[in-house]
Amino acid sequence: MNIIIPMAGWGTRLRPHTLTVPKPMLSVAGKPIVEHLVNDLVKCVDEKVDNVVFIIRSDFGKKIEEQLMRIADTLQVKGHIRYQEEPLGTAHAILCAGDFLNAKIIVGFADTLFKMDFKIDTNKEGIIFVQKVADPSAFGVVKLNAEGIITDFIEKPKTFISDLAIIGIYYFRDGANLRAEMQFLVDNDLKEKGEFQLTNAMENMKQKGLNFEKGEVVDWLDCGNKNATVSTNSAYLNYLMGTPIIDASLKNINSTVIEPCYIDASVTLINSVVGPGVSIGKNVTIENAVVTHSIIQSNTMLKNKLITNSMIGNNVRLVGEMEDLSIGDYTVIE
Repeated sequence: MNIIIPMAGWGTRLRPHTLTVPKPMLSVAGKPIVEHLVNDLVKCVDEKVDNVVFIIRSDFGKKIEEQLMRIADTLQVKGHIRYQEEPLGTAHAILCAGDFLNAKIIVGFADTLFKMDFKIDTNKEGIIFVQKVADPSAFGVVKLNAEGIITDFIEKPKTFISDLAIIGIYYFRDGANLRAEMQFLVDNDLKEKGEFQLTNAMENMKQKGLNFEKGEVVDWLDCGNKNATVSTNSAYLNYLMGTPIIDASLKNINSTVIEPCYIDASVTLINSVVGPGVSIGKNVTIENAVVTHSIIQSNTMLKNKLITNSMIGNNVRLVGEMEDLSIGDYTVIE
């Protein structure tokens, strides 16, 4: 069993946070997004996962590659790096995994997290993971027959066809078959909207008799933009309630922490209220502040501020002013 993680995009919708680090390496609930994803994918199968292949750009740099290898080591899976230098589509990205496709494979696109309450049945030919959404027109969706087999893949339907949105997690029992169909698209320059699409390869497999079934997740957590990522951080912290994610050795001076939160051991809190739904990275100092539902990365100072629904990056100094006020009756300050 191999896991393929296409993650060669920087994530421009999350700028400025992705100007210096690709989106899957941004920290959510104390770990990079991609680390949570791989960890959850390893847990959702009973079979041993042998390899995880990260599809990246070469200009991500050695530091990112070393971080990815440490993630694989932590999960006791052998890690590998492969490159996709041009954004030529989902099928092209997966195809960059090469010989690692010649096995049972799970594909997980590294811009989404999920919660699942069952194990993948690896005897199935193919599983496409979905979740019901209120507005299907913004997503790729699947249509099912009476037996629960997927009959159609529809990209952003203008009229209602199905509310089962594809979340970017797939299982293929025969990875070599998928590889051959994706290679056929590339060899024959069969593009859709200028790119080689995974859905086209799956459509060819379906037409040749392969049965794709749906795997419906409990929750689908998007990391596409700032608001979505902050919301995902809060949701993931809720999932982790009851696990020790606030280090007891942090320096807490007259401060209150409202769980769930992730707070690194090197954090200093002074006269502040933190939480709920807050993740704080290494070497952060928060003084005379209230912080809720936010992500603060590392090496940052936050003082005299009221912060909510925020993402604050690395090496930031954000200092407000204390106020000495005398306010009379019937005053409104907004």
